[in-house]
Amino acid sequence: MSGILDLLNSDLGKTIISGVSNETRQPQNKTQDVLTMALPVLMAAMKRNASTPEGAQGLMGALSNKKHDGSILDNLGGLFGGGVNDDVKTDGDKILGHVLGNRRQGVEKIIGEKSGIDLASVGNILKVAAPILMGVLGKQSRQNNVSSPNDLGGLLGGLLGGNQAKEEQSFLEKILDADGDGSVIDDVAGMVLGGSKKKGGLGGLLGGLFGK
Repeated sequence: MSGILDLLNSDLGKTIISGVSNETRQPQNKTQDVLTMALPVLMAAMKRNASTPEGAQGLMGALSNKKHDGSILDNLGGLFGGGVNDDVKTDGDKILGHVLGNRRQGVEKIIGEKSGIDLASVGNILKVAAPILMGVLGKQSRQNNVSSPNDLGGLLGGLLGGNQAKEEQSFLEKILDADGDGSVIDDVAGMVLGGSKKKGGLGGLLGGLFGK
């Protein structure tokens, strides 16, 4: 199973980046930076939430919803053509609130700092991207016959790249623990810009994005 960052490098991913970029009126390279950082963070947050029985049931229920069954991926031209429907953005807003909770502003702030995009624009990008991410998860959960919290944890772990290097998981956890006061940004910046020396994996990819 491909990881979530492999998706962004695929033809489907390029269509998503282009569509989100046009919808939010942000440059494609900046949009890609935001999505490359944000999607693993959202996945890690979902994995953390799904580690409790209640969280797992909630996520499995959301993935069984027709809105998140993967059909959104089958008609991206329709989704982005003429502007994304407000219902989709409202759904995205709810997904972000549910997944990130009170960490949402801190997460968006850090991603904005690193990508050079203002907070409101980061929020707009994530509101469009969140329902698409849920569609990816919904499609994968059907293809893999996910029927238990254990299956769900395996699916999320696989999309995150399985047992990645500890510093990469620490990077995600550190962003998720951001409380919005700005003090964590320098720590995370150090990890993104110089923490991972290896070329592969999430840390290498994030470091490469910012020219380090």
